[in-house]
Amino acid sequence: MVAPGNVSRIGSFSARECPDGTLELEFCGFALEPEAPYELRDDPAGYGCEDPRVTFVAVIDTYVMAYVAFGPRGPEVAVAVSADGLSWKRLGLLRFRGTRERFADKDAAFFPEPVLSPSGVESLAFYHRPTLELSMGDPKAALAAIEALPPDERESIAIGYVPLDAVRKDLRALCTVTQTHRLALPPADWGTIKVGAGAPPVAIAEGWLSVIHGVDPLAHPEGASLLQYCAGAIVHDARRPEHILFRSPQPLFVPEAGAELYGAVGHVVFPTGIDRRGEREFDVYYGMADYEIGRGRLTLD
Repeated sequence: MVAPGNVSRIGSFSARECPDGTLELEFCGFALEPEAPYELRDDPAGYGCEDPRVTFVAVIDTYVMAYVAFGPRGPEVAVAVSADGLSWKRLGLLRFRGTRERFADKDAAFFPEPVLSPSGVESLAFYHRPTLELSMGDPKAALAAIEALPPDERESIAIGYVPLDAVRKDLRALCTVTQTHRLALPPADWGTIKVGAGAPPVAIAEGWLSVIHGVDPLAHPEGASLLQYCAGAIVHDARRPEHILFRSPQPLFVPEAGAELYGAVGHVVFPTGIDRRGEREFDVYYGMADYEIGRGRLTLD
């Protein structure tokens, strides 16, 4: 929820499903408002807490929120935890052991169950997307520069790993990442500029299903809108998520409705939440042009 001055806060709502299928929302206050040093800055471009993804991790009986702290060094991933999903405690920024300090990072979301890291350590895994510095500048110049890069150097999903034993001893260990790697995604007709996490992954018979977002150039740019954000699907191996079993060859959905085409940032559908409604049915919640929230039903055959 963005206030004047581009100050972002994370709101909390209760929801009631109406007979016609719509949701009636009641504002319950802010889960997080910018107050930590890594969420504040004097830059007139804004600051705050944004892009939250919440996962209930049963093995530690805790709700884990990964969010973007837009602070003095730019966007970085931070973590907060909650026992009830209502009251949240900050743990701090993610720290990547043995790697250089990152300029920027976004699009983080935790897996709900432990997995094995590439080295075989039982871990809590999360998505993240290291962000190129060039993509933070002028949009036209950034698009040209990114299109000049080979596909394997463009922004894409990475998975980080936190050893489960350390977290069981101290929740603050959720911020200490011992391994990370870029996912090798199969080629597809979408996400040619970049791909990033969307909703947290959910378990299905085939492995981990994840509804992610992809970015492509608009065929016919409109004003400041040079890019289109769409939603697609990937499936990971259940225990070794570095192995991708499937990527949808086309997007699941693209901006089509008026509220998806025109808003704060046009031509955007951006999945961030998923709710299981049956064994093979899920409701996907997504941002519409950075201004409204939409909901769609995903049914697997």
